[in-house]
Amino acid sequence: MALSSDARIPGNGAIIEQLTRIWESILGIDSIQPDQDYFDLGGDSSLAVQMFARIEKLFQVKLPLATLYEASTIAGLARIIGGETASSGWSPLVSIQPAGSRPPFFCFHGAGGNVLNYQKLSEHMGPDQPFYGLQSQGLDGVSPPLTSIQEMAALYITKIRTVQPYGPYFLGGYCMGGTIAYEAAQQLTSAGETVALLALLDTMNWHKVPLTFRSRSSHACQQVLFHAASLLDLSFADKARFLKDKVEALRHRIPVWRGMLASAFAKRGSAAPPSTSMILGRIWQTNDQASWRYIPQPYPGTVTDIRPARQYRVFSKPDLKWDQLAQGGQHVIVLPVYPASMLVEPFVAQLARSLRACMDEAISGSQHQKAMAQSR
Repeated sequence: MALSSDARIPGNGAIIEQLTRIWESILGIDSIQPDQDYFDLGGDSSLAVQMFARIEKLFQVKLPLATLYEASTIAGLARIIGGETASSGWSPLVSIQPAGSRPPFFCFHGAGGNVLNYQKLSEHMGPDQPFYGLQSQGLDGVSPPLTSIQEMAALYITKIRTVQPYGPYFLGGYCMGGTIAYEAAQQLTSAGETVALLALLDTMNWHKVPLTFRSRSSHACQQVLFHAASLLDLSFADKARFLKDKVEALRHRIPVWRGMLASAFAKRGSAAPPSTSMILGRIWQTNDQASWRYIPQPYPGTVTDIRPARQYRVFSKPDLKWDQLAQGGQHVIVLPVYPASMLVEPFVAQLARSLRACMDEAISGSQHQKAMAQSR
């Protein structure tokens, strides 16, 4: 938690009152109680960005979004802001759902750096499935962002091993997160560990993606069309949920874009601390550049490629896929969704079912291999 030296933090009761006003305004709910859970109230990563920006402005306290996994109530946040409870400190490893009897699933962040967008995926995978997110270094506004996929994977592996020292490992990630998972699987395999599942969720070989103005314009136009097509396929109730998620995602992007502009025009060597928007903007840009520079090498294992039924034209080239790199074969699962919809309701439930089935198969395979090795 970053706190300015001249900040004046009010008492706990006043903090709760001010936080309640923020929550009610952002969530659109009246009479929120201090012990009500943020996620149970419908909060998500997009709303969290707005909430933490307002907390920073009001209290001069910079909190990572993943603080919500430590303190998901107004009372819990008030204790951290007021200094009554010490935050556990910033870490790339986020315990989204630490309990459960199954092997843990480790899911790597996308370009935005945060992992709150995996909350619904974790919920749909079930209470018996431990689920950990790996978030970008630098989100705390103190440590510098990592600039290469290799560095990110190496750091995240050290954190993963604090939870699970040895394999078999179950790894995955959405979009750029799949790229980091791929490199983490490479490094773990090179170290003699077993990766039982490598799940790439709508992930391309970004190094091969053309970055021309024409391709970007085509991508933006298709994105609007795909969102419209997704709406047509849904019931009235699901349409409302989908639109809510997409509006909130847009609200999330606006401060990121604002931060990118602010970073571009910020004076070099300025002593002023970066705002939350600037931090998010820098993280996004750094992660994008890292994924474009990353050249994946052949992987000795199997890649599970979970992709939408339709794809952007700019991503349709054969060399953007993983079959030429996966020496152990490629398992392709096509979901009846459009791009950029996998992690939103109601489609995220389909993704969770498919991912859990892949884990079941991988767990069974790992147990069979272990039994065979013991019988020799």
